[in-house]
Amino acid sequence: MESATDAVSAPTPAAAPESVRVRLDISYDGTDFTGWARQPGLRTVQGVLEEALSKVYREPIQLTVAGRTDAGVHAEGQVAHFDTTAEFDSGKLVHRMARFLPKDVRIKDARVAPPEFDARFSAIRRHYVYRLTTARYGAEPLQARGVVACRCDVDVDAMREASRKLLGLHNFAAFCRRRDGATTVRELQRFDWDRNGDALIAYVSADAFCWSMVRSLVGAVLAVGEGRRTPEWVAGLLNETERSSSVTVAPAHGLSLIAVDYPADADLAARNSQTREMRTVPAAGEGCCGG
Repeated sequence: MESATDAVSAPTPAAAPESVRVRLDISYDGTDFTGWARQPGLRTVQGVLEEALSKVYREPIQLTVAGRTDAGVHAEGQVAHFDTTAEFDSGKLVHRMARFLPKDVRIKDARVAPPEFDARFSAIRRHYVYRLTTARYGAEPLQARGVVACRCDVDVDAMREASRKLLGLHNFAAFCRRRDGATTVRELQRFDWDRNGDALIAYVSADAFCWSMVRSLVGAVLAVGEGRRTPEWVAGLLNETERSSSVTVAPAHGLSLIAVDYPADADLAARNSQTREMRTVPAAGEGCCGG
């Protein structure tokens, strides 16, 4: 008879491999991409990156991004994340992706992030620049894919005045292309202009942006700089509840996402919950939630 001491012990189940959350800092020239978001049969930034990462990790990789840029829009400080159970080495990944990826997209940094980090919902604000030139001959050939030519006699002071009138928490419906179920309430935290010789740059920062918002803001204020509209007209657009046909959307190739801000690690979960709440314009006298 088999004794208790002779019995074979049941094998201990192997522990499931731990998942690691990886943050990526990304730059790309958006000229030859149909935007960030994956689309069947089209070349997109997300599609190219996920294909390369899936080959490296030998498992399907899905990216979550801070801001889904439109066709032709560039990025110098885009952020995305993914989860993997494979071994992660930051230096090796950046080096390998430099060989796997086409020349118009690069992973500049990769690092382990806390499980609560979400490239989209954890973001506090996003920073864009819009680059123009007032040179009579237009953009320099080596800059032409990222700089838009405009009139040389634009009134930058009037443009700054118009931009200031848009700062704060507002419904930017007049500046946004409609998306069902999406709010157009945003907090515009910075909108100003810098001119250095022929170079004219708009700096635009907000907690988030709706579809085509930055290019519409730039287009509206450029109309003021060209003398076709007034700063008061721009301010009046905040009273609109639908997209305004009077706002010209600036060309995509002048726009670039340059940075995304995130809170301290301890505040990530709280920020995620706050961002998911529907934004509403506060009543008169109420404070702004900032989200």
